[in-house]
Amino acid sequence: MPEREPTAPSYGIGAVARRFGLPAPTLRTWDQRYGLGPSLRTAGGHRRYTELDVRRIEEMHRLVRAGAPAAEAAETALKILRLTTPARRPAARDPRAEPGRSPAGWDEPVYSVTQVARAALSLDSWFVTAALENWLRERGVAGTWDHLVIPVFAAISRRQDDTGAGIDLEHLFSERVLAALAPLVERPAAPVHPRPVLLACAEEEQHSLPLFALAAALTVEHDVECRVMGARMPYDALADAIRRLAPVAVFLWSQQAGTGDPAPLAGLPRLRPASALFVGGPGWGDLPAGVVHLRSLDEAITSICAVLR
Repeated sequence: MPEREPTAPSYGIGAVARRFGLPAPTLRTWDQRYGLGPSLRTAGGHRRYTELDVRRIEEMHRLVRAGAPAAEAAETALKILRLTTPARRPAARDPRAEPGRSPAGWDEPVYSVTQVARAALSLDSWFVTAALENWLRERGVAGTWDHLVIPVFAAISRRQDDTGAGIDLEHLFSERVLAALAPLVERPAAPVHPRPVLLACAEEEQHSLPLFALAAALTVEHDVECRVMGARMPYDALADAIRRLAPVAVFLWSQQAGTGDPAPLAGLPRLRPASALFVGGPGWGDLPAGVVHLRSLDEAITSICAVLR
């Protein structure tokens, strides 16, 4: 069994059982049958779970709860954890890669787009949750958005076009994506800029997921402090928020032409020092001078980070 570095944490079977709400005999069974057990032996001969072992148990637990057979779940958990290391930033992404396909330098994902789309079509929220968590851990926010979330939404849209049904699928997948992204939007321990970035939907625009994707990517991958105001932000309330927060940048999203009226943008407060004003989404018409339309998540991240320098 491996030697443990002096600073590496380890856990007894009771602690692991309590963490996941599992009976200790279940953990012993997984160890005996599938090799998912404690890999560290202390100088006193006690077996302890390392961080890697705990991640294996976590993945096994998720898959079993999602309905996977235990043997298949164990095989998948072991495969995941041989390919990854804990607590790492995502690998650099190739912006030329096609949505739904892994960019060069990435291992093929354990949860494919096809599998996740099928789970969404089956309303299998457990599988969707496990897949999103795995992708976010291994691919980062932007990689997950571009190469998993957007392709799955496209599959759901095709289903709606073909059958006239599927609003329930869209709602379930949207809710799971939001549940995965929202907790990531926290104040960084050491923000790269003293002023935050303010993100909101245009007035009457209800599609807010792109805001959370951008805010999560900026927060987790670039240490940017973000304030997400959410859907249907009245312009007078947005103006008040701009005056109160003095953000370094403002980003507004419009998904539909009916919500993308550019006229109110010219009336937003002009601060000193100035707040850069960006918009995203296909709903916008002709924009006033000084307002920049960002057409992808990568472009939004790059442009907003540029004004922080």
